Amino acid sequence: MEFWKQLIPPFDFQQVFVEPWTEYLDSFLWIFAMGFLVTAACGFLGTFIVWRRMALVGDAISHSVLPGIVIAFLVSQSRDTLPMFLGALGAGVLTTVLIELIHQKSRIKTDAALGIVFTTLFAFGVVLVSLYGENVDLDVDCVLYGELEHVIFETPVAFLGLFEAPNSVLRMGAVTLAVMVLVAVFYRPLLLSSFDPGLARSMGVSPAVIHHALMALLAVVVVSAFEAVGAVLVIAMLIFPATTASLLSDRLPVILGLTLLIALLSAFLGLHLALWLDASTAASISVVIFGMFLAAWASRCVTRVAREGFRR
Repeated sequence: MEFWKQLIPPFDFQQVFVEPWTEYLDSFLWIFAMGFLVTAACGFLGTFIVWRRMALVGDAISHSVLPGIVIAFLVSQSRDTLPMFLGALGAGVLTTVLIELIHQKSRIKTDAALGIVFTTLFAFGVVLVSLYGENVDLDVDCVLYGELEHVIFETPVAFLGLFEAPNSVLRMGAVTLAVMVLVAVFYRPLLLSSFDPGLARSMGVSPAVIHHALMALLAVVVVSAFEAVGAVLVIAMLIFPATTASLLSDRLPVILGLTLLIALLSAFLGLHLALWLDASTAASISVVIFGMFLAAWASRCVTRVAREGFRR
């Protein structure tokens, strides 16, 4: 019993659930908003990535941004957001291009090409850090699982004179909105090319163009989420909301709507779980989403068993 008391801190409802939304609202509101936006963007786009069996491409991109960040710093001699973002985005796009080139110009399968590219680029980034380590301030914790909580330390930026918000929250909000708008506008081509490329070609839709556009958008989302959730947990944000929603429905519009609901609930509950356990917010959000996945899986299994029993 003593072991569990040491492992799990005592739960204080007032401290965990009330104070964040009363005394510390200005801080925790932006942490919650960032958690929701990252999970929503990753989950919304992740639905199509998972159906195309390309979930680990996001993982490859998240690991491959390291050399882009280091090179951007060495060139600009600045840790400002814009050069860091552009460097990471360039590395992310390069990753998808190299994976496709190796796969198309050789007999190497996609998964092997993915492993070749992201390990090589990540290793190149480690070499650069080793060579210029004195000049590059690299936070290992941020690289691995992000620092979502750091949004509260950013200087608020005015948005159209309506309100002020941290710059990273505004940027992630713009990326999330762009993902939703693009999915809505190109819904039919995405659907056709994901499930029946042959039918898509016959209807004048190029699966190759859709694929490259989707990979470019994936690079933007992963790079935008990198600082908040890191290289490891971003893959959870891409896979879990999409797979959980797919267990609850077979209709794509419903699945996309469920990913947003899952993002909202996981950001809210994950924030409070992190406060209770004094843990990483990004990791806590991932744990909550996994709990939702297990609940959806169990519900589906029970429903299937009940249907089979009824038929008998």
